[in-house]
Amino acid sequence: MKANLTRRELLRLLAGAGLGTAFASRVVADEITAAPKSAPVPESKLVPLAERPRYPATLVGGRVIQPERPLKVVQETDVLVVGGGPAGFAAAVASARIGVKTTLVERYGYFGGQWTGGLVLVVISSHAKENGQLVKVLRGVGDELLERLTKIDSAVVNQAPGKFNPTTDPEATKFMMDEMIREAGVKVFLHCWVADVVMDGSVLRGVVFESKAGRQAILAKVVVDATGDGDVFAAAGAEHEQRLHAIGLVHRVGNADRTDAAKLKAAGVKALGSLEPLPSVKWVNLRGPSTDCLDVAELTRLEMEHRRSIWQRVQQLRKTPGGEGLFLLQTAPQLGVRISRLLAGTHQLTYAEAREGRKFADAVAVGGAQNAQHRGWPIPFGAMVPKKLEGLLAAGRCICVDEKLIEDMRLIASCLTTGHAAGTAAALSVQTGCRPREVEMAKLQKLLLGQGAYLG
Repeated sequence: MKANLTRRELLRLLAGAGLGTAFASRVVADEITAAPKSAPVPESKLVPLAERPRYPATLVGGRVIQPERPLKVVQETDVLVVGGGPAGFAAAVASARIGVKTTLVERYGYFGGQWTGGLVLVVISSHAKENGQLVKVLRGVGDELLERLTKIDSAVVNQAPGKFNPTTDPEATKFMMDEMIREAGVKVFLHCWVADVVMDGSVLRGVVFESKAGRQAILAKVVVDATGDGDVFAAAGAEHEQRLHAIGLVHRVGNADRTDAAKLKAAGVKALGSLEPLPSVKWVNLRGPSTDCLDVAELTRLEMEHRRSIWQRVQQLRKTPGGEGLFLLQTAPQLGVRISRLLAGTHQLTYAEAREGRKFADAVAVGGAQNAQHRGWPIPFGAMVPKKLEGLLAAGRCICVDEKLIEDMRLIASCLTTGHAAGTAAALSVQTGCRPREVEMAKLQKLLLGQGAYLG
């Protein structure tokens, strides 16, 4: 019998032994975490229906009209972070650690965004080159997460002195993000899609979100838009621009270490994919076409076409001499959206400023080099602050940069550092009772440095 089995082959083997899917369905992991003891609740128990106010849309003259309706406020918080990707995760942890009430809303059931759900596992631009020396620019909350991952077997590679651009295991990263969010005391709402905003004149006071519980609201003193697509500042009417970019879908192949590399090379296969902490797995990037990530019909088409293309590619590899044992392990749960909306901030950071290493009095983070071969680039606070909208800061790939700098700003390391800065600034705004744009820069920079951030 061959040593390498796919899931389907395993089930066929179990069926042949008289176990089959019935056996497989009974293999259920025990819950390790101690839960409060209570009387057992039978499964499939009928639950009485709770009354739920209904305000259905109606057809009026051929138009769909949504009536006015009151919304339940499920949370009032000091800082509300919308989006739990790298930027939102770092923002929420930094804010909560300062001691203000912090809430995080995320549309998926996990944190990490493209890093975990998108399977973009390499943290590019973690370092830069200063005076011929390798310098780590990803510090603070983001680097703490990576350092914690080094304590877990097969969770991260290249997170060590002299190394750059670490690559992490997605499940270990999700787990450690959960731990750090929990330890910081952040209130979390997963499976919630932000649909609108709550405004008080020109001041953002909160968000409206949809979930299985219906449409509800969260009020906040300061909101951090870490959605990546600028969903919050766009809904609030802040000035911004929208750009098209490549949208791909990442996948992973299994049994990568059990192939015949010589045969594959002879057949013209140069590489199976990119490095992962797990030796049997490779992740494979896909650039995809440049299109509109805000068009749901286009997203639907791409999702299905990319999966079909990926399936066909892996099946072709399985027919290639040396690659017979390979199998498609996973396609990413999230499409690889690279850019969409960009905030119009009080300062637009340009590629020219970044490459010349221009210094800013309001620098709150430093971007790195994709290959660690050029200097770091200070990121000014003004790139996160809307021109007019009050009560909001942006973090991550949607902050104010020019077209040429998009390729650097959208990377995970930069999202982690700008998220850290935005969350700290939002908390300081609450503590001092000032508008986010008015936070005292010396105090903010001192706080960031005290949290281990790198400001150049």
